[in-house]
Amino acid sequence: MITVVIPTIGRATLLDTLAAVGSAMPVIVVDDRTEAAGGVLASLPGRVRVVRSFGRGPAAARNVGWRAAETPWVVFLDDDVIPAPGWAEAVWKDLVDLPDDVAGSQGRIEVPLPSSRRPTDGERHTGGLSGALWVTADMAYRRPVLESAGGFDERFPRAYREDADLALRVRRAGHRLVRGRRLTTHPVRDDGFWASVRFQRGNADDALMRRLHGPGWRAAIGGGPGRLRLHAATTTAALAATALGASALREAPGGARPRWAAQAAGAAALAWGALTAEFAWRRIAPGPRTPAEVLRMVVTSVVIPPVACAHRLRGEWRARR
Repeated sequence: MITVVIPTIGRATLLDTLAAVGSAMPVIVVDDRTEAAGGVLASLPGRVRVVRSFGRGPAAARNVGWRAAETPWVVFLDDDVIPAPGWAEAVWKDLVDLPDDVAGSQGRIEVPLPSSRRPTDGERHTGGLSGALWVTADMAYRRPVLESAGGFDERFPRAYREDADLALRVRRAGHRLVRGRRLTTHPVRDDGFWASVRFQRGNADDALMRRLHGPGWRAAIGGGPGRLRLHAATTTAALAATALGASALREAPGGARPRWAAQAAGAAALAWGALTAEFAWRRIAPGPRTPAEVLRMVVTSVVIPPVACAHRLRGEWRARR
């Protein structure tokens, strides 16, 4: 009745995920590495079927997985989550009596945040999964619905928005999506100093979402308005301050320097500083405020606005091709 599909790039946590799933149902692991290699996949239990998607990204990997399944339901899990004890029985109970108009069921995602201190920016980012809609950390779909929808859109190259896009298309086709009672834990990883800057690549995927689903797509998936407009204002102020500052340094005929340019450069620099300080404090205030965390927030708050805008422009160009 149910097949579990787990895309992976060879994380060691895959073994813990498989152990938590148990042996009650078929499991397909999709190896999305570009080259076949050993590592953790060499030690998988014999009951696990391994197929390959050759480094084409999580959307393509999930498509390879569900197309290889032969059951009416397919449950997608990430390779770093830990289903709760009794998950196999719980997912069966979630799915067995669903009405025909229900196409999918989402598990409850739990993110264990520290209890002895405030969470860091990265921990809060992962914690947002606990309230996110239709994330494939634990998401089940009827296989015929996946067939009629064409599966995941492989134009989404990373694990970001491809699950929301599928959910919106499925709901637009007249199906319902519900929340189940099963529980899955998504651990918090330390992705490094520049993780929040790397995450800005998702702005390119947001451009595709807007192109496919219109300007109301964020509200449709229960998301907030985003900060791109403020990032654009911050970046514009920085560029204006730089350009006007360079103009102020150039001498006009007669040796005079244009005072207006210096004044305008100062105003633009002040606006950039105010916007950057507000952004940094918004990220620092709810966190532990340790010296290392404050330093990371200050540095990355300077870098994020132009990086976010660059990725969005790249995404808009690709979406319009």
